[in-house]
Amino acid sequence: MGFSISNASLRLVSGAFILNSGIGKLSLTPEQAGGLQSAAQRVIPQFADLKAEQFGKYLSYSEIALGCLILAPFIPTRMAGMGLAVFSSGLLATYIKSPGMTEPDSIRPTPAGTAMAKDFWLAGIAVSLIFNRKRRSRSN
Repeated sequence: MGFSISNASLRLVSGAFILNSGIGKLSLTPEQAGGLQSAAQRVIPQFADLKAEQFGKYLSYSEIALGCLILAPFIPTRMAGMGLAVFSSGLLATYIKSPGMTEPDSIRPTPAGTAMAKDFWLAGIAVSLIFNRKRRSRSN
């Protein structure tokens, strides 16, 4: 498991972003948690079975755990990428299924959807982390 500055930078920015997001969700009001739960239910209907406060805490803890996993240098890069891929897939599904986030018959964001469209960057980082291979040097 070699060190790569490009992988380290991708892990640092995405991991820190997700960790910060999770920490910020620790103090969600019930109304804020309910709004996030409502959006998440469009993709995973079983989230409706949770109380809004419970959903908010689980979401916060999950984001904190994922952020730490991505940032931890002893976690293999491919594994960190897979965790990020699962997370970003859920975010993208929420973006696509939320009314008013995309232009009609398109995935292009509306002004309201621009903030959620950033999740495509997380998906791109995940793909890069999963499929980036260390190059072997040629000896002459």
